Amino acid sequence: MTKPSLPELLHAAVTAVGGMERPGQIAMAEAVAEAVDDGSHLLVQAGTGTGKSLGYLVPSVAHGERVVIATATLALQRQLVERDLPRTVDALHPLLRRRPEFAMLKGRSNYLCLHRLHEGVPQDEEEGLFDPFEAAAPSSKLGQDLLRMRDWADETETGDRDALTPGVSDRAWSQVSVSSRECLSASKCAYGAECFAEMARERAKLSDVVVTNHALLAIDAIEGAPVLPPHEVLIIDEAHELVSRVTGAATGELTPGQVNRAVRRAAKLLDEKSADSLQTAAETFERLMELALPGRLEEIPEDLGYALQILRDAARTAISGLGSSRDKSLQDEDAVRKQALASVENIHDVAERIVQGSEYDVVWYERHDRFGASLRVAPMNVSGLLREKLFTDRSVVLTSATLKLGGDFNGVGASLGLSPEGTEGDDVPQWKGLDVGSPFDYPKQGILYVARHLATPGREGSRGDMMDELAELVEAAGGRTLGLFSSMRAAQAAAEELRGRLGNRILLQGEETLGELIKNFAADPETCLFGTLSLWQGVDVPGPSCQLVVMDRIPFPRPDDPLMSARQKAVEEAGGNGFMAIAATHAALLMAQGAGRLVRATGDRGVVAVLDPRLANARYGSFLRASLPDFWYTTDRNQVRRSLAAIDATAKADGS
Repeated sequence: MTKPSLPELLHAAVTAVGGMERPGQIAMAEAVAEAVDDGSHLLVQAGTGTGKSLGYLVPSVAHGERVVIATATLALQRQLVERDLPRTVDALHPLLRRRPEFAMLKGRSNYLCLHRLHEGVPQDEEEGLFDPFEAAAPSSKLGQDLLRMRDWADETETGDRDALTPGVSDRAWSQVSVSSRECLSASKCAYGAECFAEMARERAKLSDVVVTNHALLAIDAIEGAPVLPPHEVLIIDEAHELVSRVTGAATGELTPGQVNRAVRRAAKLLDEKSADSLQTAAETFERLMELALPGRLEEIPEDLGYALQILRDAARTAISGLGSSRDKSLQDEDAVRKQALASVENIHDVAERIVQGSEYDVVWYERHDRFGASLRVAPMNVSGLLREKLFTDRSVVLTSATLKLGGDFNGVGASLGLSPEGTEGDDVPQWKGLDVGSPFDYPKQGILYVARHLATPGREGSRGDMMDELAELVEAAGGRTLGLFSSMRAAQAAAEELRGRLGNRILLQGEETLGELIKNFAADPETCLFGTLSLWQGVDVPGPSCQLVVMDRIPFPRPDDPLMSARQKAVEEAGGNGFMAIAATHAALLMAQGAGRLVRATGDRGVVAVLDPRLANARYGSFLRASLPDFWYTTDRNQVRRSLAAIDATAKADGS
């Protein structure tokens, strides 16, 4: 039997999901197949509606080697495992004459821990040693959640937190889960043979396709101890998120509360001298943190350096003591010891990292109204790490609707550790960029309006002219507005102002769960939804409920963001343009994501309005505009009001 061609396989898979192949999808599938076959790398921008999941699934599954797919969002993981993969496998089975197996794999803390569930959580001294299932009143929300999870444990096959509906709070879940450091290990745990996390790993080892998330991919790369099974092909979907997820996984934090918890956990297992040393070090650190002012520490102050050294040394002594002492009087001693060890090791590792003072790290203080001060350390950039860990010994395909910024892929490529496209060299990963376009006719479906006449937004202060403009646009659109704001304060101010001026219902992020807000926004065309960062990327509302997307200003990073400003400075010191490489690229990515909220289906019409004249007037404006969908562009305020009114009238005539 002849081997089926890629067009035949793609046709079978697309037909199985009730669709038709699109030119962009075919071009993507061919490029993925080529990259996988010759072991090279591919960055592919595929607009909304391209069908990119099948564009990478079909060629990678057909190749026959193990594939790992890493995504950023839970929604896409679910879509792949519950919809796209089962249908693709069923469709390709008769043609390939084999049935590829697939599995989901996440970090250990995402799975129910049977030991925690049945034995209880080793509690901190001040809270008392108790079984949370007995102590939480059955009438309380926590008690009800814990009892529900106990019942769920008997029926779930995966123990995956995301399979528990309705979900539970982080506090409730922490009672029944462990981090990889706290885990007793399957060989030492009474429940090891039934462990959900271990079963997920075993399923992954036996599967042809493993679906995971960016965070686990980052941990796999950073820690050097492989979590993912060996694989020949790596697909990174929602790849515009990868750098921030890897940075998050490589960021360390120390807070007084965290250090004090580690002391309490370790004290009952240590000799008096070691426990006292750890306690003294914790108190010294806490006193210092009370005076901490937010901002970057370009050099570690002498008093902080001293406090961290004694904390590191006391933690190192405690780790030795925890490894050698035994206390038979403690209930479930192994679990108590493992939790204490995990807490103290984390304190030691972060303190040691900051004391060592690598030139590749950024250290800063943060202060939170509710949680107080924290000391944080993150890599200056992760491009070297990604280049070394991702692009060796496998073919990597990175895809997203927003990878081509300012007209090419080199900006995103650089953040991933890749040299400019086409660079030759023995140790240079070979890659190419491909934009397969979108099935949407952006110039006919959307307008990009820049309010050129407004005053340039300052760092703080009210923007009366912007509020007037926003109110007029929302009124012309008849509601139907998604407001994307650069800060929560700006979103709240706009919601308050427009609630007083207009008759439209204004939903505000934080007043309900995100899912509930989006559902209510989609259900009522006259409603508006205002919010900040998660709305720039997390809203998918096709149809007449979203016909105006407003951005209050260009979303540059805050000037006092320690990590972004450090990265910008480093680029400048190396002779580059720090503003364009860091701040403008960050803004372009967010704006491209935000503008992508407008057109989600072929019948969608509307306006993206940017209430920041710099997009039209500043030198970098053309770079930002080139990163957005190819909408019809105008700065004419009267024209845009007429267009919005016409779109609103058409929607009303159609009954929505």
